[in-house]
Amino acid sequence: MPISHCRRHLLGATLALTSLAAPLAQADLEEVRFGVPPWPGVTVKSEVAAQLLEAMGYETRQEELAVSVILNGVAEGDLDAYLGGWYPVQTDMVEPLVADGKVEKAVANIQGAVSGLVVPRYVYEAGVESVADLNAYRERFDATILGIEAGTGINTALNAAIDENLADLGDWKLRESSTAAMLAQAEQKMRDGQWVTFVGWEPHWMNVSFDLVYLEDADDAGVAQIESTVWTVVPSDLKERDGDVHRFMTQYVVDTADQNDWVHAYSYEERPADEVASEWIPAHYDTVATWLEGVEARDGRPAIEAVKAHFD
Repeated sequence: MPISHCRRHLLGATLALTSLAAPLAQADLEEVRFGVPPWPGVTVKSEVAAQLLEAMGYETRQEELAVSVILNGVAEGDLDAYLGGWYPVQTDMVEPLVADGKVEKAVANIQGAVSGLVVPRYVYEAGVESVADLNAYRERFDATILGIEAGTGINTALNAAIDENLADLGDWKLRESSTAAMLAQAEQKMRDGQWVTFVGWEPHWMNVSFDLVYLEDADDAGVAQIESTVWTVVPSDLKERDGDVHRFMTQYVVDTADQNDWVHAYSYEERPADEVASEWIPAHYDTVATWLEGVEARDGRPAIEAVKAHFD
């Protein structure tokens, strides 16, 4: 999905350093660059963070990219933040970069998330309770799993399960597409009462709009019952370059209920992400204050004061 309120700047722009004589607390970054996959939750979460940073005096840029490209950008210093590091499905993508000292897992910004294969409740009640039950009804599913964007961790796990014939999925196929396209196809099938299995996760509006059941895993396939944590991934030198941006990133922990509200407004109600963020922020200063505790704006004011002055 396109990202609303994206701020674009010249590709040749570079980070500006403050005077060497400046105090360490002074911000070194002028622009904070986010890598954003086309996922509603990360889109709005990034937009909220961007608007707070802009209120603090920073410029921001949001680039819609594939996860692998984003992680490479963070590792190489071309991006400053990625708010969608889903674990465990992205563990093998992120941990090598952590081990090499290229990126830091700043904070688990969403905890207690769940992801994996889902089916409509009418399919579950007909006997499909586990990944192991899928192949017994392969013709009804057309031996097809609807997946999300290529290169994502869950797709990698699904392709591995198919390659290794785990849970008898050896001759199944994974149909990769955008999240929006996957959900549109799944919704059409459910509207027609057809059988379908696809990648689901929460927080997401799909759990409100559709009556879904998350399947149990089988053969340790790693494609269901995935208890997930979503990490903020930043360059390993972000704290050194800008202590205030780094502190904000380490404190930006989003309640699942809040993200559900954001995603519902953005994806289900089809409201622009910048509108969702700009309305939510001034209505939730108590939460925002916890994210900005001890953080200064670029002009030296407490960040929460700068934010209130900007939005009020």
